[in-house]
Amino acid sequence: MITYYFRTVKDSELKTLSEVRTGIWVHAVEPTEAELETLVTQFGLDTTVVEDAQDFFEVPRLEREGSVSYFFTRYPYNEQREDTDTAPLLIVLGESFVLTIAQREVPQFKRFIDGTTPVVTTQKTKLFITFMEALTQSFERQLVSLRKSVHRDRAQLRRIGNREIVRFVGYEHKLNDFVAAVVPTNTALKQLTKGSYIQLFADDVELMEDLMIDNNQLVDSARSVLNTIQNVRGAAEAILTNNLNTTIRTLTLLTVLLTIPMVVASFYGMNVTLPLQDNPAAFWIIVSTVLGIVGGAGWFFKRSQWF
Repeated sequence: MITYYFRTVKDSELKTLSEVRTGIWVHAVEPTEAELETLVTQFGLDTTVVEDAQDFFEVPRLEREGSVSYFFTRYPYNEQREDTDTAPLLIVLGESFVLTIAQREVPQFKRFIDGTTPVVTTQKTKLFITFMEALTQSFERQLVSLRKSVHRDRAQLRRIGNREIVRFVGYEHKLNDFVAAVVPTNTALKQLTKGSYIQLFADDVELMEDLMIDNNQLVDSARSVLNTIQNVRGAAEAILTNNLNTTIRTLTLLTVLLTIPMVVASFYGMNVTLPLQDNPAAFWIIVSTVLGIVGGAGWFFKRSQWF
């Protein structure tokens, strides 16, 4: 679906238009091949680059063909139809338009479309920066939520089981997706500020620099949480291994201690001449001897710190 939005500084709200005009924001969500061909024809786009936007695993980057700049980025997306926690977004910056192409709905744009956060489509550089700030803030909110979940599970380290370990693997996968999306996006932003891709005024450059700083901090925070997850998983594995060793050691000791009376009982179960067989107190003598041997073995193991 293709929607045309337009708003100038003098307008009170974002308008939805039925045709193209200068200063427009064109938003295409899950476009068909016919719609993509229409966009290519209307705005003179590079067909190959636009087709790349249909690859769900497209990596962030910046390209320029003629007077049009193509900025590929990714944003957090929780739908699990694909094995990734981010979705691709192509932002096309032309001389008189801004075009966004997404394969899924972009929740971060909802507040712009419904007017909660006003945007001016005729100021394409500021519009682009506003889009990128919204995506960065979305990553930050997701990261804060992940950090809280990780610290909550870390507080119950000794109770971590298979369910928690699987959850940690999910956290790790999501964080790696975030880092893989933000790092190349930041590289493309830096390239954008140094080249002649779009017109940048002094305040625009400052906003872009602030955006890159926020992204760098986001990456550092994500890697910090990743290190925490790895440490928690390592500690949990060590605890589980230690508990397993303790259980095996206890079972081994029980086996050794129980084997002693079983051996004695097997000897006195044989149909041969045995010591004390005519002694009326033979049972109690044998039991006392066995208990003494078992007690001595237990004392030895205790002294050796086997348990």
